[in-house]
Amino acid sequence: MSTYSYKDQALALAGVFQAANLVEKVAKTGQAPEDALITSLSSILNTSPNSVADVYEGASGVMLGLRVLRSVLQKEASSMQTDTIRYALTLLHLERKLSKNPAMLTEIASRLDKIKDQVNHFAVTHENIIAAFASLYQDTISTFRTRIQVTGEMRHLQQQVNADKIRACLLAGIRAAMLWHQTGGSRWQLLLSRSKLLGGVESCIHV
Repeated sequence: MSTYSYKDQALALAGVFQAANLVEKVAKTGQAPEDALITSLSSILNTSPNSVADVYEGASGVMLGLRVLRSVLQKEASSMQTDTIRYALTLLHLERKLSKNPAMLTEIASRLDKIKDQVNHFAVTHENIIAAFASLYQDTISTFRTRIQVTGEMRHLQQQVNADKIRACLLAGIRAAMLWHQTGGSRWQLLLSRSKLLGGVESCIHV
């Protein structure tokens, strides 16, 4: 992957917002759309893609994220999920911290190789795999001073399976944030290229 379009950037950023929205859904309802969850978790293990779209097996894999991102870029207040936005922006910030920590990147890569081996025996949404993703996130990204404060229904947050799913989705968000920066995405891009990004989002949605 070397030359990137606004469509590529839109797909990568949609990956961040999809992961963030999954976190909000699990925290508030204890549920998450299965298709979106499978795609986001699978993207963590897709470390040598041929293209941005390949990470999510096409735009359909991040349709949830694309729709959320579109509402954010269009500033549609009625449909904007403030927690999703907060999680997404913090994930982008945390990924920048991670990019400056080669030792942590090496540890993550090593542990992902082991999880890839596990996926040969379990589905990516199996509780063992989700627990492994969660443990990886907790041992690495969670050690940064900046941490994501997840808000939701306590009865959902107190269930270990949901806590693991939330951390696994946050790890997926970090992977997407990495992709966003690899495609040239930046904070300035969000501020100054909103209309071009929105065009990229629309072209993905209407494929």
